[in-house]
Amino acid sequence: MVYHGTLIRILPGMILLLAVCASGAGAYDETEMAILKMYYRERDLVVSATRHPKPISLVAENVSVVTAEEIEQMNAHSLAEVLNRIPGLFVKFNQDFGSTSLLEIQSSDPRHVLVLLDGTPWNYLNSGSAETHTIPVGIIERIEVVKGPASSSWGSSLGGVIHIITKRTGDAQTPRGEVRTSFGEQNSADHRGEVAGRFGRLGYYLYGGRQDSDGFWSSRSFQSDTVYGKFSYPLSDRGMLTLTSGYCEPEIDLGEFPSQDLTQASRSRSFLITTALETRLDRDVSLTVAFHRLDQTLSLQNDALGLGFTGTEGDSYLDATYDEETTGGGGQMVWETGRHTLVAGADFDRGRLDQTITAGSLLQTIGVPAESASQPILENWGVFVNDTIIFQKWSLTPGFRYDRNSISGSYLSPSLGITYQLDEASLFRASVARGFTLPPLSWTSGGGVLLDPNPDLEPERVWSYQAGLETSGARYFWVRSNVFYNDLENALVVEPYGAGPPTYNDLVVNDGDLRSRGIELELETVAVHHVSCWGGVAYVQVKELEPGETNGFYNYNIGLRYDDPRFCTAQLFGYRNQWEVDPVYRANQSDFIWDLNLTRKIPAPAWGSSEIFLSAHNLFNGSQYTWSENPNPDRWLEVGIRLKF
Repeated sequence: MVYHGTLIRILPGMILLLAVCASGAGAYDETEMAILKMYYRERDLVVSATRHPKPISLVAENVSVVTAEEIEQMNAHSLAEVLNRIPGLFVKFNQDFGSTSLLEIQSSDPRHVLVLLDGTPWNYLNSGSAETHTIPVGIIERIEVVKGPASSSWGSSLGGVIHIITKRTGDAQTPRGEVRTSFGEQNSADHRGEVAGRFGRLGYYLYGGRQDSDGFWSSRSFQSDTVYGKFSYPLSDRGMLTLTSGYCEPEIDLGEFPSQDLTQASRSRSFLITTALETRLDRDVSLTVAFHRLDQTLSLQNDALGLGFTGTEGDSYLDATYDEETTGGGGQMVWETGRHTLVAGADFDRGRLDQTITAGSLLQTIGVPAESASQPILENWGVFVNDTIIFQKWSLTPGFRYDRNSISGSYLSPSLGITYQLDEASLFRASVARGFTLPPLSWTSGGGVLLDPNPDLEPERVWSYQAGLETSGARYFWVRSNVFYNDLENALVVEPYGAGPPTYNDLVVNDGDLRSRGIELELETVAVHHVSCWGGVAYVQVKELEPGETNGFYNYNIGLRYDDPRFCTAQLFGYRNQWEVDPVYRANQSDFIWDLNLTRKIPAPAWGSSEIFLSAHNLFNGSQYTWSENPNPDRWLEVGIRLKF
């Protein structure tokens, strides 16, 4: 197979790399050469499962966590790059600098995956999916991914939740921070700076960044400016007020697509402001109240390429603008006593979509209006409660949530999870949950080109069953496995000409039933002479009950790390995703894509530290794309420097 050959080509080079790094690292004593036993990290806390921090050993859901330290070792430029390393999370993106992305968990569609930034929903109202390039990786403290329905805690999220938790404000009067800059081929550049500290009682965290690239394929380019700030102020010994605000404005030329005779460009903007008050009412009870305002704009521009199908070169073919405003908030109370951690709360939000579609002269000849506009409004509210109950080696997590919205009515989402500590190093998890996802506003109220809105759409529903085992009991390995079965009903499908007279446009209807099942396996080794390995594989089989088709999806991850803080860090990572794709798109998914990152500390003043890094992307010129007109870049290099103070 192709990837076997790739592994054979990689090993000699990696062995040479490690030998070079080790030669400069000096000799090791017996203590340094000893194998460190891996252990189950009881102190790690997960927020997203029940909306309150608790030890990961009590989390029944299938959760993956990525930390800021791991993101730094990747030298990642985008959130999509980071998420692409999580087994079972399928990321569709062309791997170009700042490319757009679609996120799928297990067998879900992108609209089924809820993306949160510190608890604020980030998904677009028009499509239901989320775009990740408006969230800079530099502000991320950790990412928690809940695979499977999270509706009993978060509402509309039948596929899962990706929760981005941002960095905290500083707690020292002396500011601490980082400046990072990198330059790569095709005029690619990534400049970032951050600082955190405390001024009197006011804690702060400030971030600014700019990314540019001419793109690694014909007519692609990317540019983005970002600012973000977080401030915290203690109101008393028991209370903390936090305010955040951020702005991001990416501009992307998506490229030329000859088969459609189009060039495409995307312009987007996001502005966020949040405030939260956390207070402890007494020793066992805490209360959090939060509010948010998120404005998002997405503009898509399609112009004629000039091949004769859509008009002369530069003619406008189709433009679409989606202006969205969402205001919301909520509160939750937590009671921690004895064996119980009870969480109860409520959410509400009101979203408005201002959708404008402008058709060019060619589309107008087939009956598409020159301009169509709609301003639908969606109002949601929900209440939830869950409890984590501990019985010696067992924990039980029952939960449910009731949601009601102004378009699709109400929905009840129960869940039940258990964990069992088999021994000091092994844990069993299992959960059953009912989840839902609301239909996008463009499909219920806005419509599209040759697509009529359907106000009668109902939420998509799923029952999900998951079980997993995690152990570090083996002397050299940490292993995690998970199996799942999802029963999806009311799936949204496009019915050609379903609108009937007089338009005979297409119509989205609830007319799909899917059954999916799959398995995920992850493995990581301890470090021996500073060398460790990790890998993961996920397989999902999806069966459409009508017309009875079955598809399979694969996801492979493998990595090799050399980490000697006295000398250098080297990381080689490879991945391969495979979807079922119509042959007309001439997909190429046969290769692994390999990225190499090298980092070396350099002398710095006593007040800080510094390091240089080199990244080689797509080291072996592999091909991994689902459409021949939107291929991934060939190998490209970048070099950078990171200063910490």
